[in-house]
Amino acid sequence: MSAPAMGSSKISSHGDAAAQKKKRGPGALGTAYLVIYNVVMTAGWLVIAVGLVRAYLARGSYHGLYYSIEKPLKFFQTGALLEILHCAMGIVPSSVVLTGFQVMSRVFLTWAVTHSVREVQSEDSVLLFVTAWTVTEIIRYSFYTFSLLNHLPYLIKWARYTFFMVLYPMGVTGELLTIYAALPYVQKTGLYSVTLPNKYNFSFDYHSFLILTMVSYIPLFPQLYFHMLRQRKKVLGHVEDYSKVE
Repeated sequence: MSAPAMGSSKISSHGDAAAQKKKRGPGALGTAYLVIYNVVMTAGWLVIAVGLVRAYLARGSYHGLYYSIEKPLKFFQTGALLEILHCAMGIVPSSVVLTGFQVMSRVFLTWAVTHSVREVQSEDSVLLFVTAWTVTEIIRYSFYTFSLLNHLPYLIKWARYTFFMVLYPMGVTGELLTIYAALPYVQKTGLYSVTLPNKYNFSFDYHSFLILTMVSYIPLFPQLYFHMLRQRKKVLGHVEDYSKVE
């Protein structure tokens, strides 16, 4: 997931804010830290991309490529949790709640679905959202890095606000299909479910929770997608209009 689980395009995070003029910046030390963090994250997702390509060339098939990048995917996706801390500490002006929701939704899909239900790891849907996430994050963290350095190439800016039109639906499709594929295994094993009676008088059905998660995409996906379209028009619209005049 990435908002919800819509990992393919995080709407608002520290890089977008860094690209805009703001009243109060993170300071020299904070900026240096954020640059290092974003460079490391860019490099990490590049490692994942290279791993996918190398595994595909070695096997001659895209089936089961998840296993070739499982460890770095878990590491760098979990590393995004620091973005929540950045917001909480005030070194970036983004919303803690929104950033937390977006990051946690992806971490949830990474660990609570794909990692926990091993039977889905060979599903093509996993490769679908992993590919979407990988391309998105390489662009996103590059965008943040150059924005913090005040040297943002137009190509990266254009890619940031254009590629999501394909990557976002692609990622969401992969996420939904993966959760759907996990349902029978979760129901059969009772994974993460808590049944009554117990001393806490509490019950939880993880199978139903996953279904509710899938349903949540219906109202949230269109809102987030059209928000990004509006952002694209706001950021790139005047440039494209000028090009047409020329």
